[in-house]
Order: sequence, then C-alpha cells, then structure tokens
Amino acid sequence: MKNQNQPTMLDYVKAMSDPDRLKVIGALTGGPRSAAQVAEAAGLTFRKTLNHLAFLEYLGVVRAHPAEKKQDALYELDATILERLARQQFEVRPPAEAPVPDLSEGRRAALQAYLNRDGSIRRIPNTRTQMEKFVLLMDYLAAAFETGRTYTEREVNEVLKHFHIDVAGLRRDLVDMGRLKRERDGSKYWRPEN
Repeated sequence: MKNQNQPTMLDYVKAMSDPDRLKVIGALTGGPRSAAQVAEAAGLTFRKTLNHLAFLEYLGVVRAHPAEKKQDALYELDATILERLARQQFEVRPPAEAPVPDLSEGRRAALQAYLNRDGSIRRIPNTRTQMEKFVLLMDYLAAAFETGRTYTEREVNEVLKHFHIDVAGLRRDLVDMGRLKRERDGSKYWRPEN
C-alpha cells in the first residue's frame, strides 16, 4: 500500500508548474541559502518563499539545515531527488485496461497529435489557439463516463488517471465545458444526457 505521506507525480507536476516555485528552485541551484536570500534572489515575498520552500521540502527536493534562529536556517536543493521525480513522471504509463472511447476516423485524425497509441493524452490542446481540438478532446474524455450513473470524485479521478496525470485539471475542464455535471459540494458527478 502506498505511503500517504509520500509525494506523488501530481505533486511533482504541481511543483514544476508554478513559476514562483521554479524561481525558488533556480535560486537554490547556486548552493545553500537562507529563506531571506532565496526570497531576494527569486524576487518573492519572504512569506511566499517560505510556503514554496515548505512544499519543496515535503517533496524531498529541498533539505533544510536547522539553525539556532529559524530565519537563519539554510535550504539546499537535492538535485538527485528532483531528477528522480522527473524521470518517474515519464515512466508512468496508464494501465492497459484504460477505458478508451471509440473514435470516428475524422475525430481520430483530428486528435492524432494529442493522443498516444494507447488512448492516453500526449498533450492537451491550448484553449486559446486550439479550442476546436480542445472541445474534441473533452468529448473524447466524456465518452469514458456512462450516462445515467453517478460518480464520486475519487471514481472520476480513477477514470481520468488512465488518460493523463493531471486529473484535477481534466476534471475541472470537463465540468467547465459541461461534459460532466457535479453537485456544488463535489460529492457527485455525472455525465449529462446529450
């Protein structure tokens, strides 16, 4: 069973997708620094820097060397952990039983650049410049859900993880596009009848 406290690939993606967190990582590439030095080098507030350092420490990417005064603690980047997490991201493959919806030839050709052979998502179309392809991709994902059935958030995530690591983003996109409906509290999701 997976350790609940062990960082996941989703945590890695979250860490690497935040521009400010990348600035913090960049500030630490030159060697150990205090939080104040990192904040100055990254151009961030001290409080924001501490939050980013805490998350990176949770991931194991950053180690804190305690000092007598908390503000004097030094933070150090562990590049080997960062490299291992990055490598693991590319090793993750969806299970073979992924519920791949059927696609017409036209739709398959339109989505070819965005899907892997196994039906998982290679890349997500940009919503500003490729909205037509994005809509096709949302329709493709929605087809993996049965109409007339309700899903918990966890069940929705289980279906979506077969397609891409960013299940929260895909779930939000499906709801925003009206391909999935949900209760306000997120307790139930369902695919609406077309």
